[in-house]
Amino acid sequence: MTVDWNPAQYHRFVEERSRPARDLLAMVQPTATQRMARGVDLGCGSGELTAMVADQLHVADMVGIDSSPAMLADAQAHARPGLHFQAGDIAEWTSLGDHQLVFANAALQWVPEHDLVLRRWRDGLAPGGQLAVQVPANAHMPSHVVADQVAHQPRFLEAFGTAGPPLDPVAHHVLAPEDYAVLLHDLGFVEEEVLLRVYPHVLPSSRHVVEWVRGTTLTRFQKRLDPDVFEAFVAEYETQLLDVIGRHEPHFFPFRRILFWGRLPG
Repeated sequence: MTVDWNPAQYHRFVEERSRPARDLLAMVQPTATQRMARGVDLGCGSGELTAMVADQLHVADMVGIDSSPAMLADAQAHARPGLHFQAGDIAEWTSLGDHQLVFANAALQWVPEHDLVLRRWRDGLAPGGQLAVQVPANAHMPSHVVADQVAHQPRFLEAFGTAGPPLDPVAHHVLAPEDYAVLLHDLGFVEEEVLLRVYPHVLPSSRHVVEWVRGTTLTRFQKRLDPDVFEAFVAEYETQLLDVIGRHEPHFFPFRRILFWGRLPG
């Protein structure tokens, strides 16, 4: 079963999701000429962030790369000379050392082996090039823990088949902040900054946490379940999640993220 990302569902919380992206963008340092020749946004989604990066950093040639046809279709609304979008696998992306910027907001967590992936991304940078990455670090939170507990109930285990439930990418792929600091050093970045930041979101109600994760982590279950089974999964997830976090209006939803930046010697 092939289920694509749903841009409308993802953008239900566009302001909350954009705050870490703006913070990540602020970590990128201006160049001596105040203009970058080439940049890439890996996991660009629907493209509005790619356009913002290109505009604020004055990138002459900016490309956004994503694997979702639906997201890329939305991104085309932002395309213009010097800003374009294409399908691709961010885990395999690299270039011939000709990019001044590799930017990846809330995308790296979906792929494994971050040491190898970041090496490929580093290899795509020119001397003096910059890497800026943001990943969620909230696998310990009820929104993720309860999803995996529900996935291991017998009726859903059977639906997933012999392969079993899909793993939580945040829990299995994302490293500790200090590990990213070591990686940046080992990859030759001479300047770096690694932040662990908690974003304090206030949602209209506890149930809106369900809508939040329907646009992100629950997509991994949606891709593996028939539509009616997936809706039953979401209903059970909502019941169990609200039993854990309570039923509040509004609901305080803390979200932990890692932001890291590095610059190569120039």
